[in-house]
Amino acid sequence: MPHSPDSAHRDSLKGARIARGASPWLLPTVATAALSLARSGRSKRARAIAVPTTALAAGMLWFFRDPEREIAQGRVISPADGVVQSIMPWKDGRTRVAIFMSPLNVHVNRAPLAGTVTSVEHVPGGFVPAFNKESENNERVVWHFDTELGDIEMVQIAGAVARRIVPYIPQGTKVEQGDRIGLIRFGSRVDIYLPEGVEVAVEVGQTTTAGVTRIDRD
Repeated sequence: MPHSPDSAHRDSLKGARIARGASPWLLPTVATAALSLARSGRSKRARAIAVPTTALAAGMLWFFRDPEREIAQGRVISPADGVVQSIMPWKDGRTRVAIFMSPLNVHVNRAPLAGTVTSVEHVPGGFVPAFNKESENNERVVWHFDTELGDIEMVQIAGAVARRIVPYIPQGTKVEQGDRIGLIRFGSRVDIYLPEGVEVAVEVGQTTTAGVTRIDRD
């Protein structure tokens, strides 16, 4: 059965592993905290440093959590944790669903459908806040999946804080629905384009959970 919102929230609090791609940020922070704690008994300066560095390390561990999920049933599921920022009809008949990810969300993104990754393209750009209209020109990674619904496009968009997108898998990889496919450090925005004729099941302002919230309607 699909998760309830409460069970999905509990997943984010326990049983989580650390996301792949977090080490450049996480390891130096944890190492500094561990070193200052080890020296805190012999040095006042180390004790003074230990408190903020330990708090920062704990925050990093929270930011980079990667919980297990019981993947929901449905044709298209959410690729990201966050809030639906906009739902926009596209000129080619598709519908874009934009999901805003805050720094407190899980930052690992998941495959919205089963299929084959036909393209993973990095597009350079800016780093304005993801809720800003100018974020349309931000740094991004554009994914295309060959699925039972045809070509599905998904876009990971960097924001003001999240300046690195880490794809986990290359072009040609076959994925199951809900598989982990990449990380946006500290969150930002993920757009998914539903094919013409596919009705949107979510609404603006709704909270989504990657692998759990269904995006389309029968």
